[in-house]
Amino acid sequence: MFRHAAGREAGPPATAYVVLFVLCLLIGQWSAAAYSAVIIWPANGVLLAAYLLLPRRKAAATLLVCFGLNLVSTVLRGDSQPFVWLNPLLNLGQVLIAGVLARRLCGAALDLRRPRRFLYFALGAVAPAVLLTTTLSCLVAAWLRGYAPELTAFIWTHLFMMETLGLLIVTPNLLFLARARRFRDEATAPWLALGLAGLTAAMVVWVFSQPSSLLFLVFPPLMLAAYRLSPPWMAATILVSVGISCILTLEGYGPVAASPVVEVAALAHLPLRLRQMPLYHVFLMVLVLTSLPLSALMAERRASVARLARRTALALQQRRRAEAAAAAKARFLAVMSHEMRTPLNGVSGYADLLSQRDDLPEGAQIYVEAVRQAGEEMRRLVEDVLDASAGDDAVQVEPFDATSLIRDLCAPAAVAARAKGVAFELKLDAPDMALRMGDPRRLASAVRHLLSNAVKFTERGRIELEARLDAESLTLTVRDTGPGIAPELEPALFDLFQLGDDSLNRRHGGAGLGLPAARRHARAMGGDVVLGETSDQGSVFILTVRLGAGAGEGDGATEAAALASSDGQVTRVLVVDDHPTNRLMLRIMMEAAGCRVVDAADGLQAVEQASAEAFDLILMDVRMPRLNGLEATQMIRSGGSASSLAAVLAVTADAMPEDAVRCLGAGMDGHLAKPITHERLYAAVDQAFRAAHARLAA
Repeated sequence: MFRHAAGREAGPPATAYVVLFVLCLLIGQWSAAAYSAVIIWPANGVLLAAYLLLPRRKAAATLLVCFGLNLVSTVLRGDSQPFVWLNPLLNLGQVLIAGVLARRLCGAALDLRRPRRFLYFALGAVAPAVLLTTTLSCLVAAWLRGYAPELTAFIWTHLFMMETLGLLIVTPNLLFLARARRFRDEATAPWLALGLAGLTAAMVVWVFSQPSSLLFLVFPPLMLAAYRLSPPWMAATILVSVGISCILTLEGYGPVAASPVVEVAALAHLPLRLRQMPLYHVFLMVLVLTSLPLSALMAERRASVARLARRTALALQQRRRAEAAAAAKARFLAVMSHEMRTPLNGVSGYADLLSQRDDLPEGAQIYVEAVRQAGEEMRRLVEDVLDASAGDDAVQVEPFDATSLIRDLCAPAAVAARAKGVAFELKLDAPDMALRMGDPRRLASAVRHLLSNAVKFTERGRIELEARLDAESLTLTVRDTGPGIAPELEPALFDLFQLGDDSLNRRHGGAGLGLPAARRHARAMGGDVVLGETSDQGSVFILTVRLGAGAGEGDGATEAAALASSDGQVTRVLVVDDHPTNRLMLRIMMEAAGCRVVDAADGLQAVEQASAEAFDLILMDVRMPRLNGLEATQMIRSGGSASSLAAVLAVTADAMPEDAVRCLGAGMDGHLAKPITHERLYAAVDQAFRAAHARLAA
């Protein structure tokens, strides 16, 4: 029933409401004595505001004090019995009923900034309370004094409008003034507020100084004020306007005083001003019900615009932070990719070289093979983690030989499968050379993940890859005879880091990155990866991607795969790397293929040697002191050197997709990410020769 004592107090102290209540009683006494008419009864509006704003004890004390003051005023005014005590009781009851209903309908905060809540306050709280008290008062008066029905209806209408307007004008305005802190964010400039309030007051003075019916002229400046002013300023403007119009009307000025009155015999003894009040009451009702809701609505709109502006600024700030974080992440991935691959290159490369030797003891050969396999697994794990962290990069569309790509991807998977005693079969429904437009790196990554999973989980039986290539799409079906996938794991099968078995005694390793990466790459190329079927007899995964038509298809006419120059001489290779370990490893691998190798420690040495001697192949690192590999390649290509037509293969630890794009954009013919093995190196060299042949033919 009362406001909780723990709530934050708003507005003036309780004594201020008592002073305002006394002032309203004095105004009512003066109006009744001077003009024999009371237009508005504002005392109940002050009391209702005190009841709604003050905490429990202060509100109860204020109600009791004001009830006593009201009782004293009726005695001094000379009211007859039983109205001496009935009127104060009805006023108190009206305030309590309206207050309880307002709390129920408008919320404990009593925030009337929204027109809907103001409507609830007017129709759901004020109207019922005034209707009940005025009806009781008129019934008692008609019964005791024998009023005629016409007089009773007039008195009831006058009392209802007088007290309703008192509550609607005074209480909401006091609420707005008491809680002006809610409108600090939209504080109106004082000069603008005073100007609009002064304009409205001047128009009210002028209209109510004229005898003609010009009441409508009050509304244009009033609506302008409601549109621009905050509710506290609008409340002050309304109170000033109502006060001016009331005084001028009681003094006999303005359209209301000049309006004609229909003569009714039962009302003939009433003062003329009192009988003219219905027109003025309607004017005030329209004024209050339009200006206050409009002001509250515009305040809410300005607050919404301000919130939107703040949130937009915050969103832009967060976006800038996200972009900065993404840039930092990209830099981190690039650096980590390079720094992690550089030592891995030495481990995997030299382990691969040692594994090719046949003069090692049997025990040492086993150790070397274990190191080689561990390095290869570490390389795949690093690639998977970096691939998952890189996010959805843009698809890099370029021409590639889809048939050769599939065969190249199946070769290491077949070797790994046969090492476990598992048969591997490739069913390829495509021409020997099928040029297509797409992203070969994404496609290779997706297929590699599917084949790696099939080999890892298949202990016996067979693995089958069926590839079907048509004009616009490629469909790959991978079948295995592994243990299948448990039904409870299928919904989360393509989630990151989802493992089929994460127990302490699991049989298969992995980080749960392969299938999510494969699906992400396939979807980026307009396709998907789905689980076709699964059982304890094995699983079937289906990969689809959309590919564009290439420049043309052939039957293997470009036979540039051999590591020999066109004149039949030994292939001349320039190895460029700032790490001596990497240079030595590449030299050994290329010399094992029958090539003549020259090395350079940085880009400047590479440019000098490429200018002095014609090389068939240049293995170019990217990050080097003095002159990086990209700049060195551009100088070799554009400087008219003896090696300007050589095939250039980037052999670098910069393995992100954008790194490969930069290398190709600088004039290189291929990109090979460290760490490397002899198989991967020879395959990349073969592809670089093919690209160089196509470049020269074009």
